[in-house]
Amino acid sequence: MMGFISQLFARGQPVLSEAASRDAGAIATLHAASFRRGWSEPEVEALLLDRHVVAHRAAAGGKLAGFIMSRLVEDEAEILSVAVAARQRGRGLARKLLTLNLRRLAGLGARAVFLEVGEHNDAAIRLYDRAGFREVSRRPNYYPGAAGEAAAALVLRRDLV
Repeated sequence: MMGFISQLFARGQPVLSEAASRDAGAIATLHAASFRRGWSEPEVEALLLDRHVVAHRAAAGGKLAGFIMSRLVEDEAEILSVAVAARQRGRGLARKLLTLNLRRLAGLGARAVFLEVGEHNDAAIRLYDRAGFREVSRRPNYYPGAAGEAAAALVLRRDLV
């Protein structure tokens, strides 16, 4: 029993840092496991090499635990994707990644941040609501549903100034 407890605490908290092109494979794998249409490794690598993209990752035990990626143009940013590995969900990691990313965007001059989220993604909607995002628009029938019915995309905004 003591060995299990020692291993549990030895893992520690995920470490947050900027993501780089070397993270493309792990991010693509996590993205594919998290979304209906995952990004390929070349797509992720291209984003990570784009000078307008701001990306952060969380690593735990040498493995990718989560990431966030946004694009900044002039004074507006768009969060492109956020994902947390299933084994790490429910521990506040997405909130930490979001907070870090928003601070970095603000430091780079972003005045407003936008994102889209499926209307039925309750966990993500709670996360964004608690972070101060508000719905500004809706795109009906944007996300295809598993049973043929489509879900609306909620367009959310948060001002940083």
